[in-house]
Amino acid sequence: MGVDLAGAVAVITGAGSGIGRATAATFAARGARVVVSDIRDDRAEAVAAEIGEAAVAVRCDVTELADLESTRDLALERFGRVDVVVNNVGVVVSGPVEEIPLEAWERIIDVNLLGVVRGIQVFLPGLLEQGSGHIVNTASTSGLLPYASAMLPYTATKYGVVGLSEALWVYLRPRGIGVSCFCPAGVNTKIHQQFTMFGDGPPPDGPDFPFVPVELCGELVADAVEEDRFLVLSVPEVADDLRRRGEDVDAYLRYTFEKYR
Repeated sequence: MGVDLAGAVAVITGAGSGIGRATAATFAARGARVVVSDIRDDRAEAVAAEIGEAAVAVRCDVTELADLESTRDLALERFGRVDVVVNNVGVVVSGPVEEIPLEAWERIIDVNLLGVVRGIQVFLPGLLEQGSGHIVNTASTSGLLPYASAMLPYTATKYGVVGLSEALWVYLRPRGIGVSCFCPAGVNTKIHQQFTMFGDGPPPDGPDFPFVPVELCGELVADAVEEDRFLVLSVPEVADDLRRRGEDVDAYLRYTFEKYR
């Protein structure tokens, strides 16, 4: 049930940099037409210019339903359809949990989790009507494994995206629409620019999984869409930890505490 990207139309949020940008470039290289959306229109326009005639740029704030509706309408106007939707926007909040204000929690939930929900709400009716398509939700290894204790709001939202994506896969399977959940570990992007930190101390350390180039992420996402795969990992080592966690959650929590404290 995978989608052949050659000739497909893809909408990618957060496509002005990082994983979104790499995904847009890879999709285009495989023959897709791409709607490059980003909260910064200058970044979206730069990426679309790099791709060429197969891309169009639009400013989109995923916390605004109207922006996503405008993005959908532009895709339909320019390309006539939407086949793939990549919900890719994410920000990070870190610090001691007792020092993170409620407003910061509300903001990250609005972007990381409800941004995905809005994307589904806006684009899913069209996919259901045509009876085909694919949705990709970008989560994180932080949504699979509990190592990111210094980034609890981020962890909470990414666990939410993983759970939402799993249930969505089950719901959409009989309706002809695929779902993938991308859970990268270390990636060479500029996500540190999206960090909001509270309290004292250095930025949180990530897991000791290997870092991968952002270009690989674009290829992995494209492969998952074409091959109809749900869970997309940036490094195979994460799967080993997932198996360990599944065997005994309590033991894995103790292991994580010793490893990352």
